[in-house]
Amino acid sequence: MKLKSINAVKKNDVLAKPIYNDEGQVLLNASVKLSESMISRLQDKGVSFVYLEDPDTDDIFVNDTLPPEKKAKAVKTINKSFKTIAYRISEGKNLDIDDLTVDFASVVEEILNTVTTEKDAITMLSNVMNYDSYVYQHSLSVTVYAIALGKKKGLNMKQLKELGLGAMLHDVGKMGIPIEVLNKKQKLTDEEFDTIKQHAELGFDMLRKSKTLPLLAAHCAYQHHERLDGSGYPRKIGEKDIHLYGQILAVADVFDAVTSHRVYRSAMLPHEGLELLQAGSGTLFNRELVDLFAKTVAIYPVGLEVVLSDGSAGVVKMNNPLIPDRPVIKVLRDAHGQRFDEPYELDLTERLNITIVKCEALIESKTYES
Repeated sequence: MKLKSINAVKKNDVLAKPIYNDEGQVLLNASVKLSESMISRLQDKGVSFVYLEDPDTDDIFVNDTLPPEKKAKAVKTINKSFKTIAYRISEGKNLDIDDLTVDFASVVEEILNTVTTEKDAITMLSNVMNYDSYVYQHSLSVTVYAIALGKKKGLNMKQLKELGLGAMLHDVGKMGIPIEVLNKKQKLTDEEFDTIKQHAELGFDMLRKSKTLPLLAAHCAYQHHERLDGSGYPRKIGEKDIHLYGQILAVADVFDAVTSHRVYRSAMLPHEGLELLQAGSGTLFNRELVDLFAKTVAIYPVGLEVVLSDGSAGVVKMNNPLIPDRPVIKVLRDAHGQRFDEPYELDLTERLNITIVKCEALIESKTYES
């Protein structure tokens, strides 16, 4: 199978993996031949990438970090709990969330059990991203990324649980933001952006009053938009005042935000998201954490079509867990675009003089330089 941008998919392309909705139900099954109306509907649903059948890559298989069933169960739990919080806010009711923490803790435990035993690089490409569920999907993905990064940093299990709860609830303050501002498709006004920024303090105020959540979980909500150089919000504090969890959350939050489809822009590929983090490494984001994150996530997802520095082209067949930016490539074409009668595998950890220079399965059918 190969990975394609939904905007590069053509009529009669055949799905290699099912497309799921937030309930874990299959929208379109594997082996379905796509029509123009199906492609349009997937675009409207916010799908950014799909896996397609391809005779040249029928030996390439993709394993999700979180299976669709587990992912759907987790998102439903987050969805239900966040909506309960939003209802209590709208009705002016007591906002005590201690009755919900068991549900959040169970999701974090499930992620811990999966991520801490995962040997492959983390892949969280979303099958479906409905506009009204972005916060819930985002909360789950950020939790996975944060726990994986925390593990790579060497945090113990108690710390990973604290970090996981903080990650899952880092955006809970958005339940207090007017929905018309939160989901606005057009560019936000300065006043609306100031309203959005209030979610960090709102979340902190909600969580710090909990009798069952660790106080550090509240600080995750408070600090995930702070930046090392003091340019973040809400307090514009610098590196020495930002807790390690807050610095981990900053990396995980930005990466998932830019690699997810939003109502106002399309998703970046993982390597583009990493480049954005690296551009701010040392000034906005903790340099060590960005470097560790680069070794944690699948920068080039399995199935992605790539062009190499020697001019040859192929598809990512597998990731190297210790060096995710040097995957194994199934090379299909030579530098002149001629197909090989017998494609071959190239492990980039063994050929350091060859690099990935372009990725072909891209948004709006563009080719982005690495």
